[in-house]
Amino acid sequence: MIENNGYIPDELHEECGVFGVYDLDGNDVVSTIYFGLFALQHRGQESCGIAVSDTNGPKGKVRSCKGMGLVSEVFTPEQMESLNGNIGVGHVRYSTAGESSIHNTQPLVLNYVKGTLALAHNGNLVNTPQLRRELEYTGAIFQTTIDTEVIAYHIARERLNSKTAEEAVVRAMKKLSGAYSLVIMSPRKLIGARDPFGFHPLCIGKRDNAYILASETAALNAADAEFIRDVLPGEVVMIDEKGIHSDTSLCNQKIAKCVFEYIYFARPDTRFDGVSVYNSRIMAGRILAQTHPVEADVVVGVPDSGNAAALGYALEAGIPFGMAFVKNSYVGRTFIKPKQSMRASSVRIKLNVLPEVVAGKRVVMIDDSIVRGTTSAKIVKMLKSAGATEVHVRISSPPFLYPCYFGTDVPTGDQLIAHKHSVEEIRDLIGADSLGYLSVERLSDMLGGDTGFCDACFTGNYPIEPPSENIRGEYEQ
Repeated sequence: MIENNGYIPDELHEECGVFGVYDLDGNDVVSTIYFGLFALQHRGQESCGIAVSDTNGPKGKVRSCKGMGLVSEVFTPEQMESLNGNIGVGHVRYSTAGESSIHNTQPLVLNYVKGTLALAHNGNLVNTPQLRRELEYTGAIFQTTIDTEVIAYHIARERLNSKTAEEAVVRAMKKLSGAYSLVIMSPRKLIGARDPFGFHPLCIGKRDNAYILASETAALNAADAEFIRDVLPGEVVMIDEKGIHSDTSLCNQKIAKCVFEYIYFARPDTRFDGVSVYNSRIMAGRILAQTHPVEADVVVGVPDSGNAAALGYALEAGIPFGMAFVKNSYVGRTFIKPKQSMRASSVRIKLNVLPEVVAGKRVVMIDDSIVRGTTSAKIVKMLKSAGATEVHVRISSPPFLYPCYFGTDVPTGDQLIAHKHSVEEIRDLIGADSLGYLSVERLSDMLGGDTGFCDACFTGNYPIEPPSENIRGEYEQ
C-alpha cells in the first residue's frame, strides 16, 4: 500500500480479520463480536464494523455500525446498545486493495430479492477486474472499490438459482480465484467459507449454545469460547438452529497457506490448522541459530513478532535472552508523520532501547522481515548508540523478492531491498556487523514438517497465476 503522501511503509500488513457469531438461545451477540474484533485488531487498524440481526425477528432487518479507526474508537456504548440481535458479523480492515475510506469499510450489507446478506472478507481475489466487468455489463452499480462487493454480488446472483444461501456461496466460489476467508450473515444462518488453497485462516468455536467463526483462535479465547476445529480449505460451513452443516465439495486442491501468518501476522497465542504460531517462531529462531551462528553476549527480539524467534535463537545457541526494547503500545494508525523530518523519528516514537541490556555487548537482533531496510537501519543505529559493540541481525523469514497478490501488502519488486541488493549489500546498508536470513528450504521445518504453504513472496512460485491487471485500487477515482 502507498499512503496518500507517497510514503511506502517499511512494515507489512495483513488485510483483515473476520468474526461471526450465532447465539441459538437468542442472546445479543454485539459484545462478543466487539471483544473478538478487539483480539483481531492487529490484523487491521484502518476501519472496523459490526452488523447484527435477530433470527426471531422480521427477515432483512440488519443493524450496523462502521467507521474509520480502531475498535475502541468506532464503537461507543450508545452504539453498542443499539446493535440488538442474536446473529452478527464483524470486521477489522487494513487496505491492500481498494482505497482506505469509509465506503470501503465492512461488513458489506446487501439488500436483494431474497432478503439480506452481510459479508466480511479477508484476502484478495486475483480475478476481480474480470468479475467486476462481468457484473457491470449486466447492469450492476458498485458502491465500493473492494473485491468484497464483487463476491457479495456473485453470491446474491447465485442465490436466485439456488435452494439455499450456502449453495449460492458454493456456486459463487467456483467463479472466484484468489484468497478469501468469508463470514456471511443471512437472515437465519451464519456461513463461513475458505478458499480451496486455504491462504488465510478461519476457525470454528463454541460458547454455551453460541457458535463462532473467527480468523484466529486467539479471538475465540477473547470471547471465552472453546475451539472446535479449523474450517477446511475449500469448505463451506453453515450454522443454523440445528447446528453446523458442511459442504466439502470444493476441498480438492493443493493447500497453499500463507506462511507469513506464522512468521508475523498472527498473534503468538493462535493456532492455525493444528500448528502453533508461537512454536513456529521459536523454531524459526532455533533454525537461525543453527544456520547463522555467531559469538555474542545477548539475543534480543524486535517486538512483537521477533521476540519468540529471539528466544528460540537464544535457547539453541546457549546465549542469554534479553528484552532490549520498550515498545509504545499506543502508537497506532493515528500517529501522523507529516514531514520527512518527522519520519526519521518515528521508530524512536515506537521503540526505545534499554542501554542496560546492550551496552558493551555483542548483540544478536532478531526481526521477522526486512522490506525496504530503513527501519532496520534505524534500529541497528539505536542499538549501537546505546552502547552495543556489535549488532548481528537475523531475520526469521527469507528475503522478500516478489509481490503478494493474496491479501498481504508486499510491494512490487523495485520497492523491496532484497530485490535489488545482495545479502552483503543489505548488511552494509543497514549498518549490521553480519546478516542472516531464514532459508526457504527450512520453512517446512519451522512448521513442523508441514509443506502445504505459499512462499511465493520469497520464491515467485505462485499457486495461482498472478493477475495480469492491477488489482490494487484500479477502480479508485
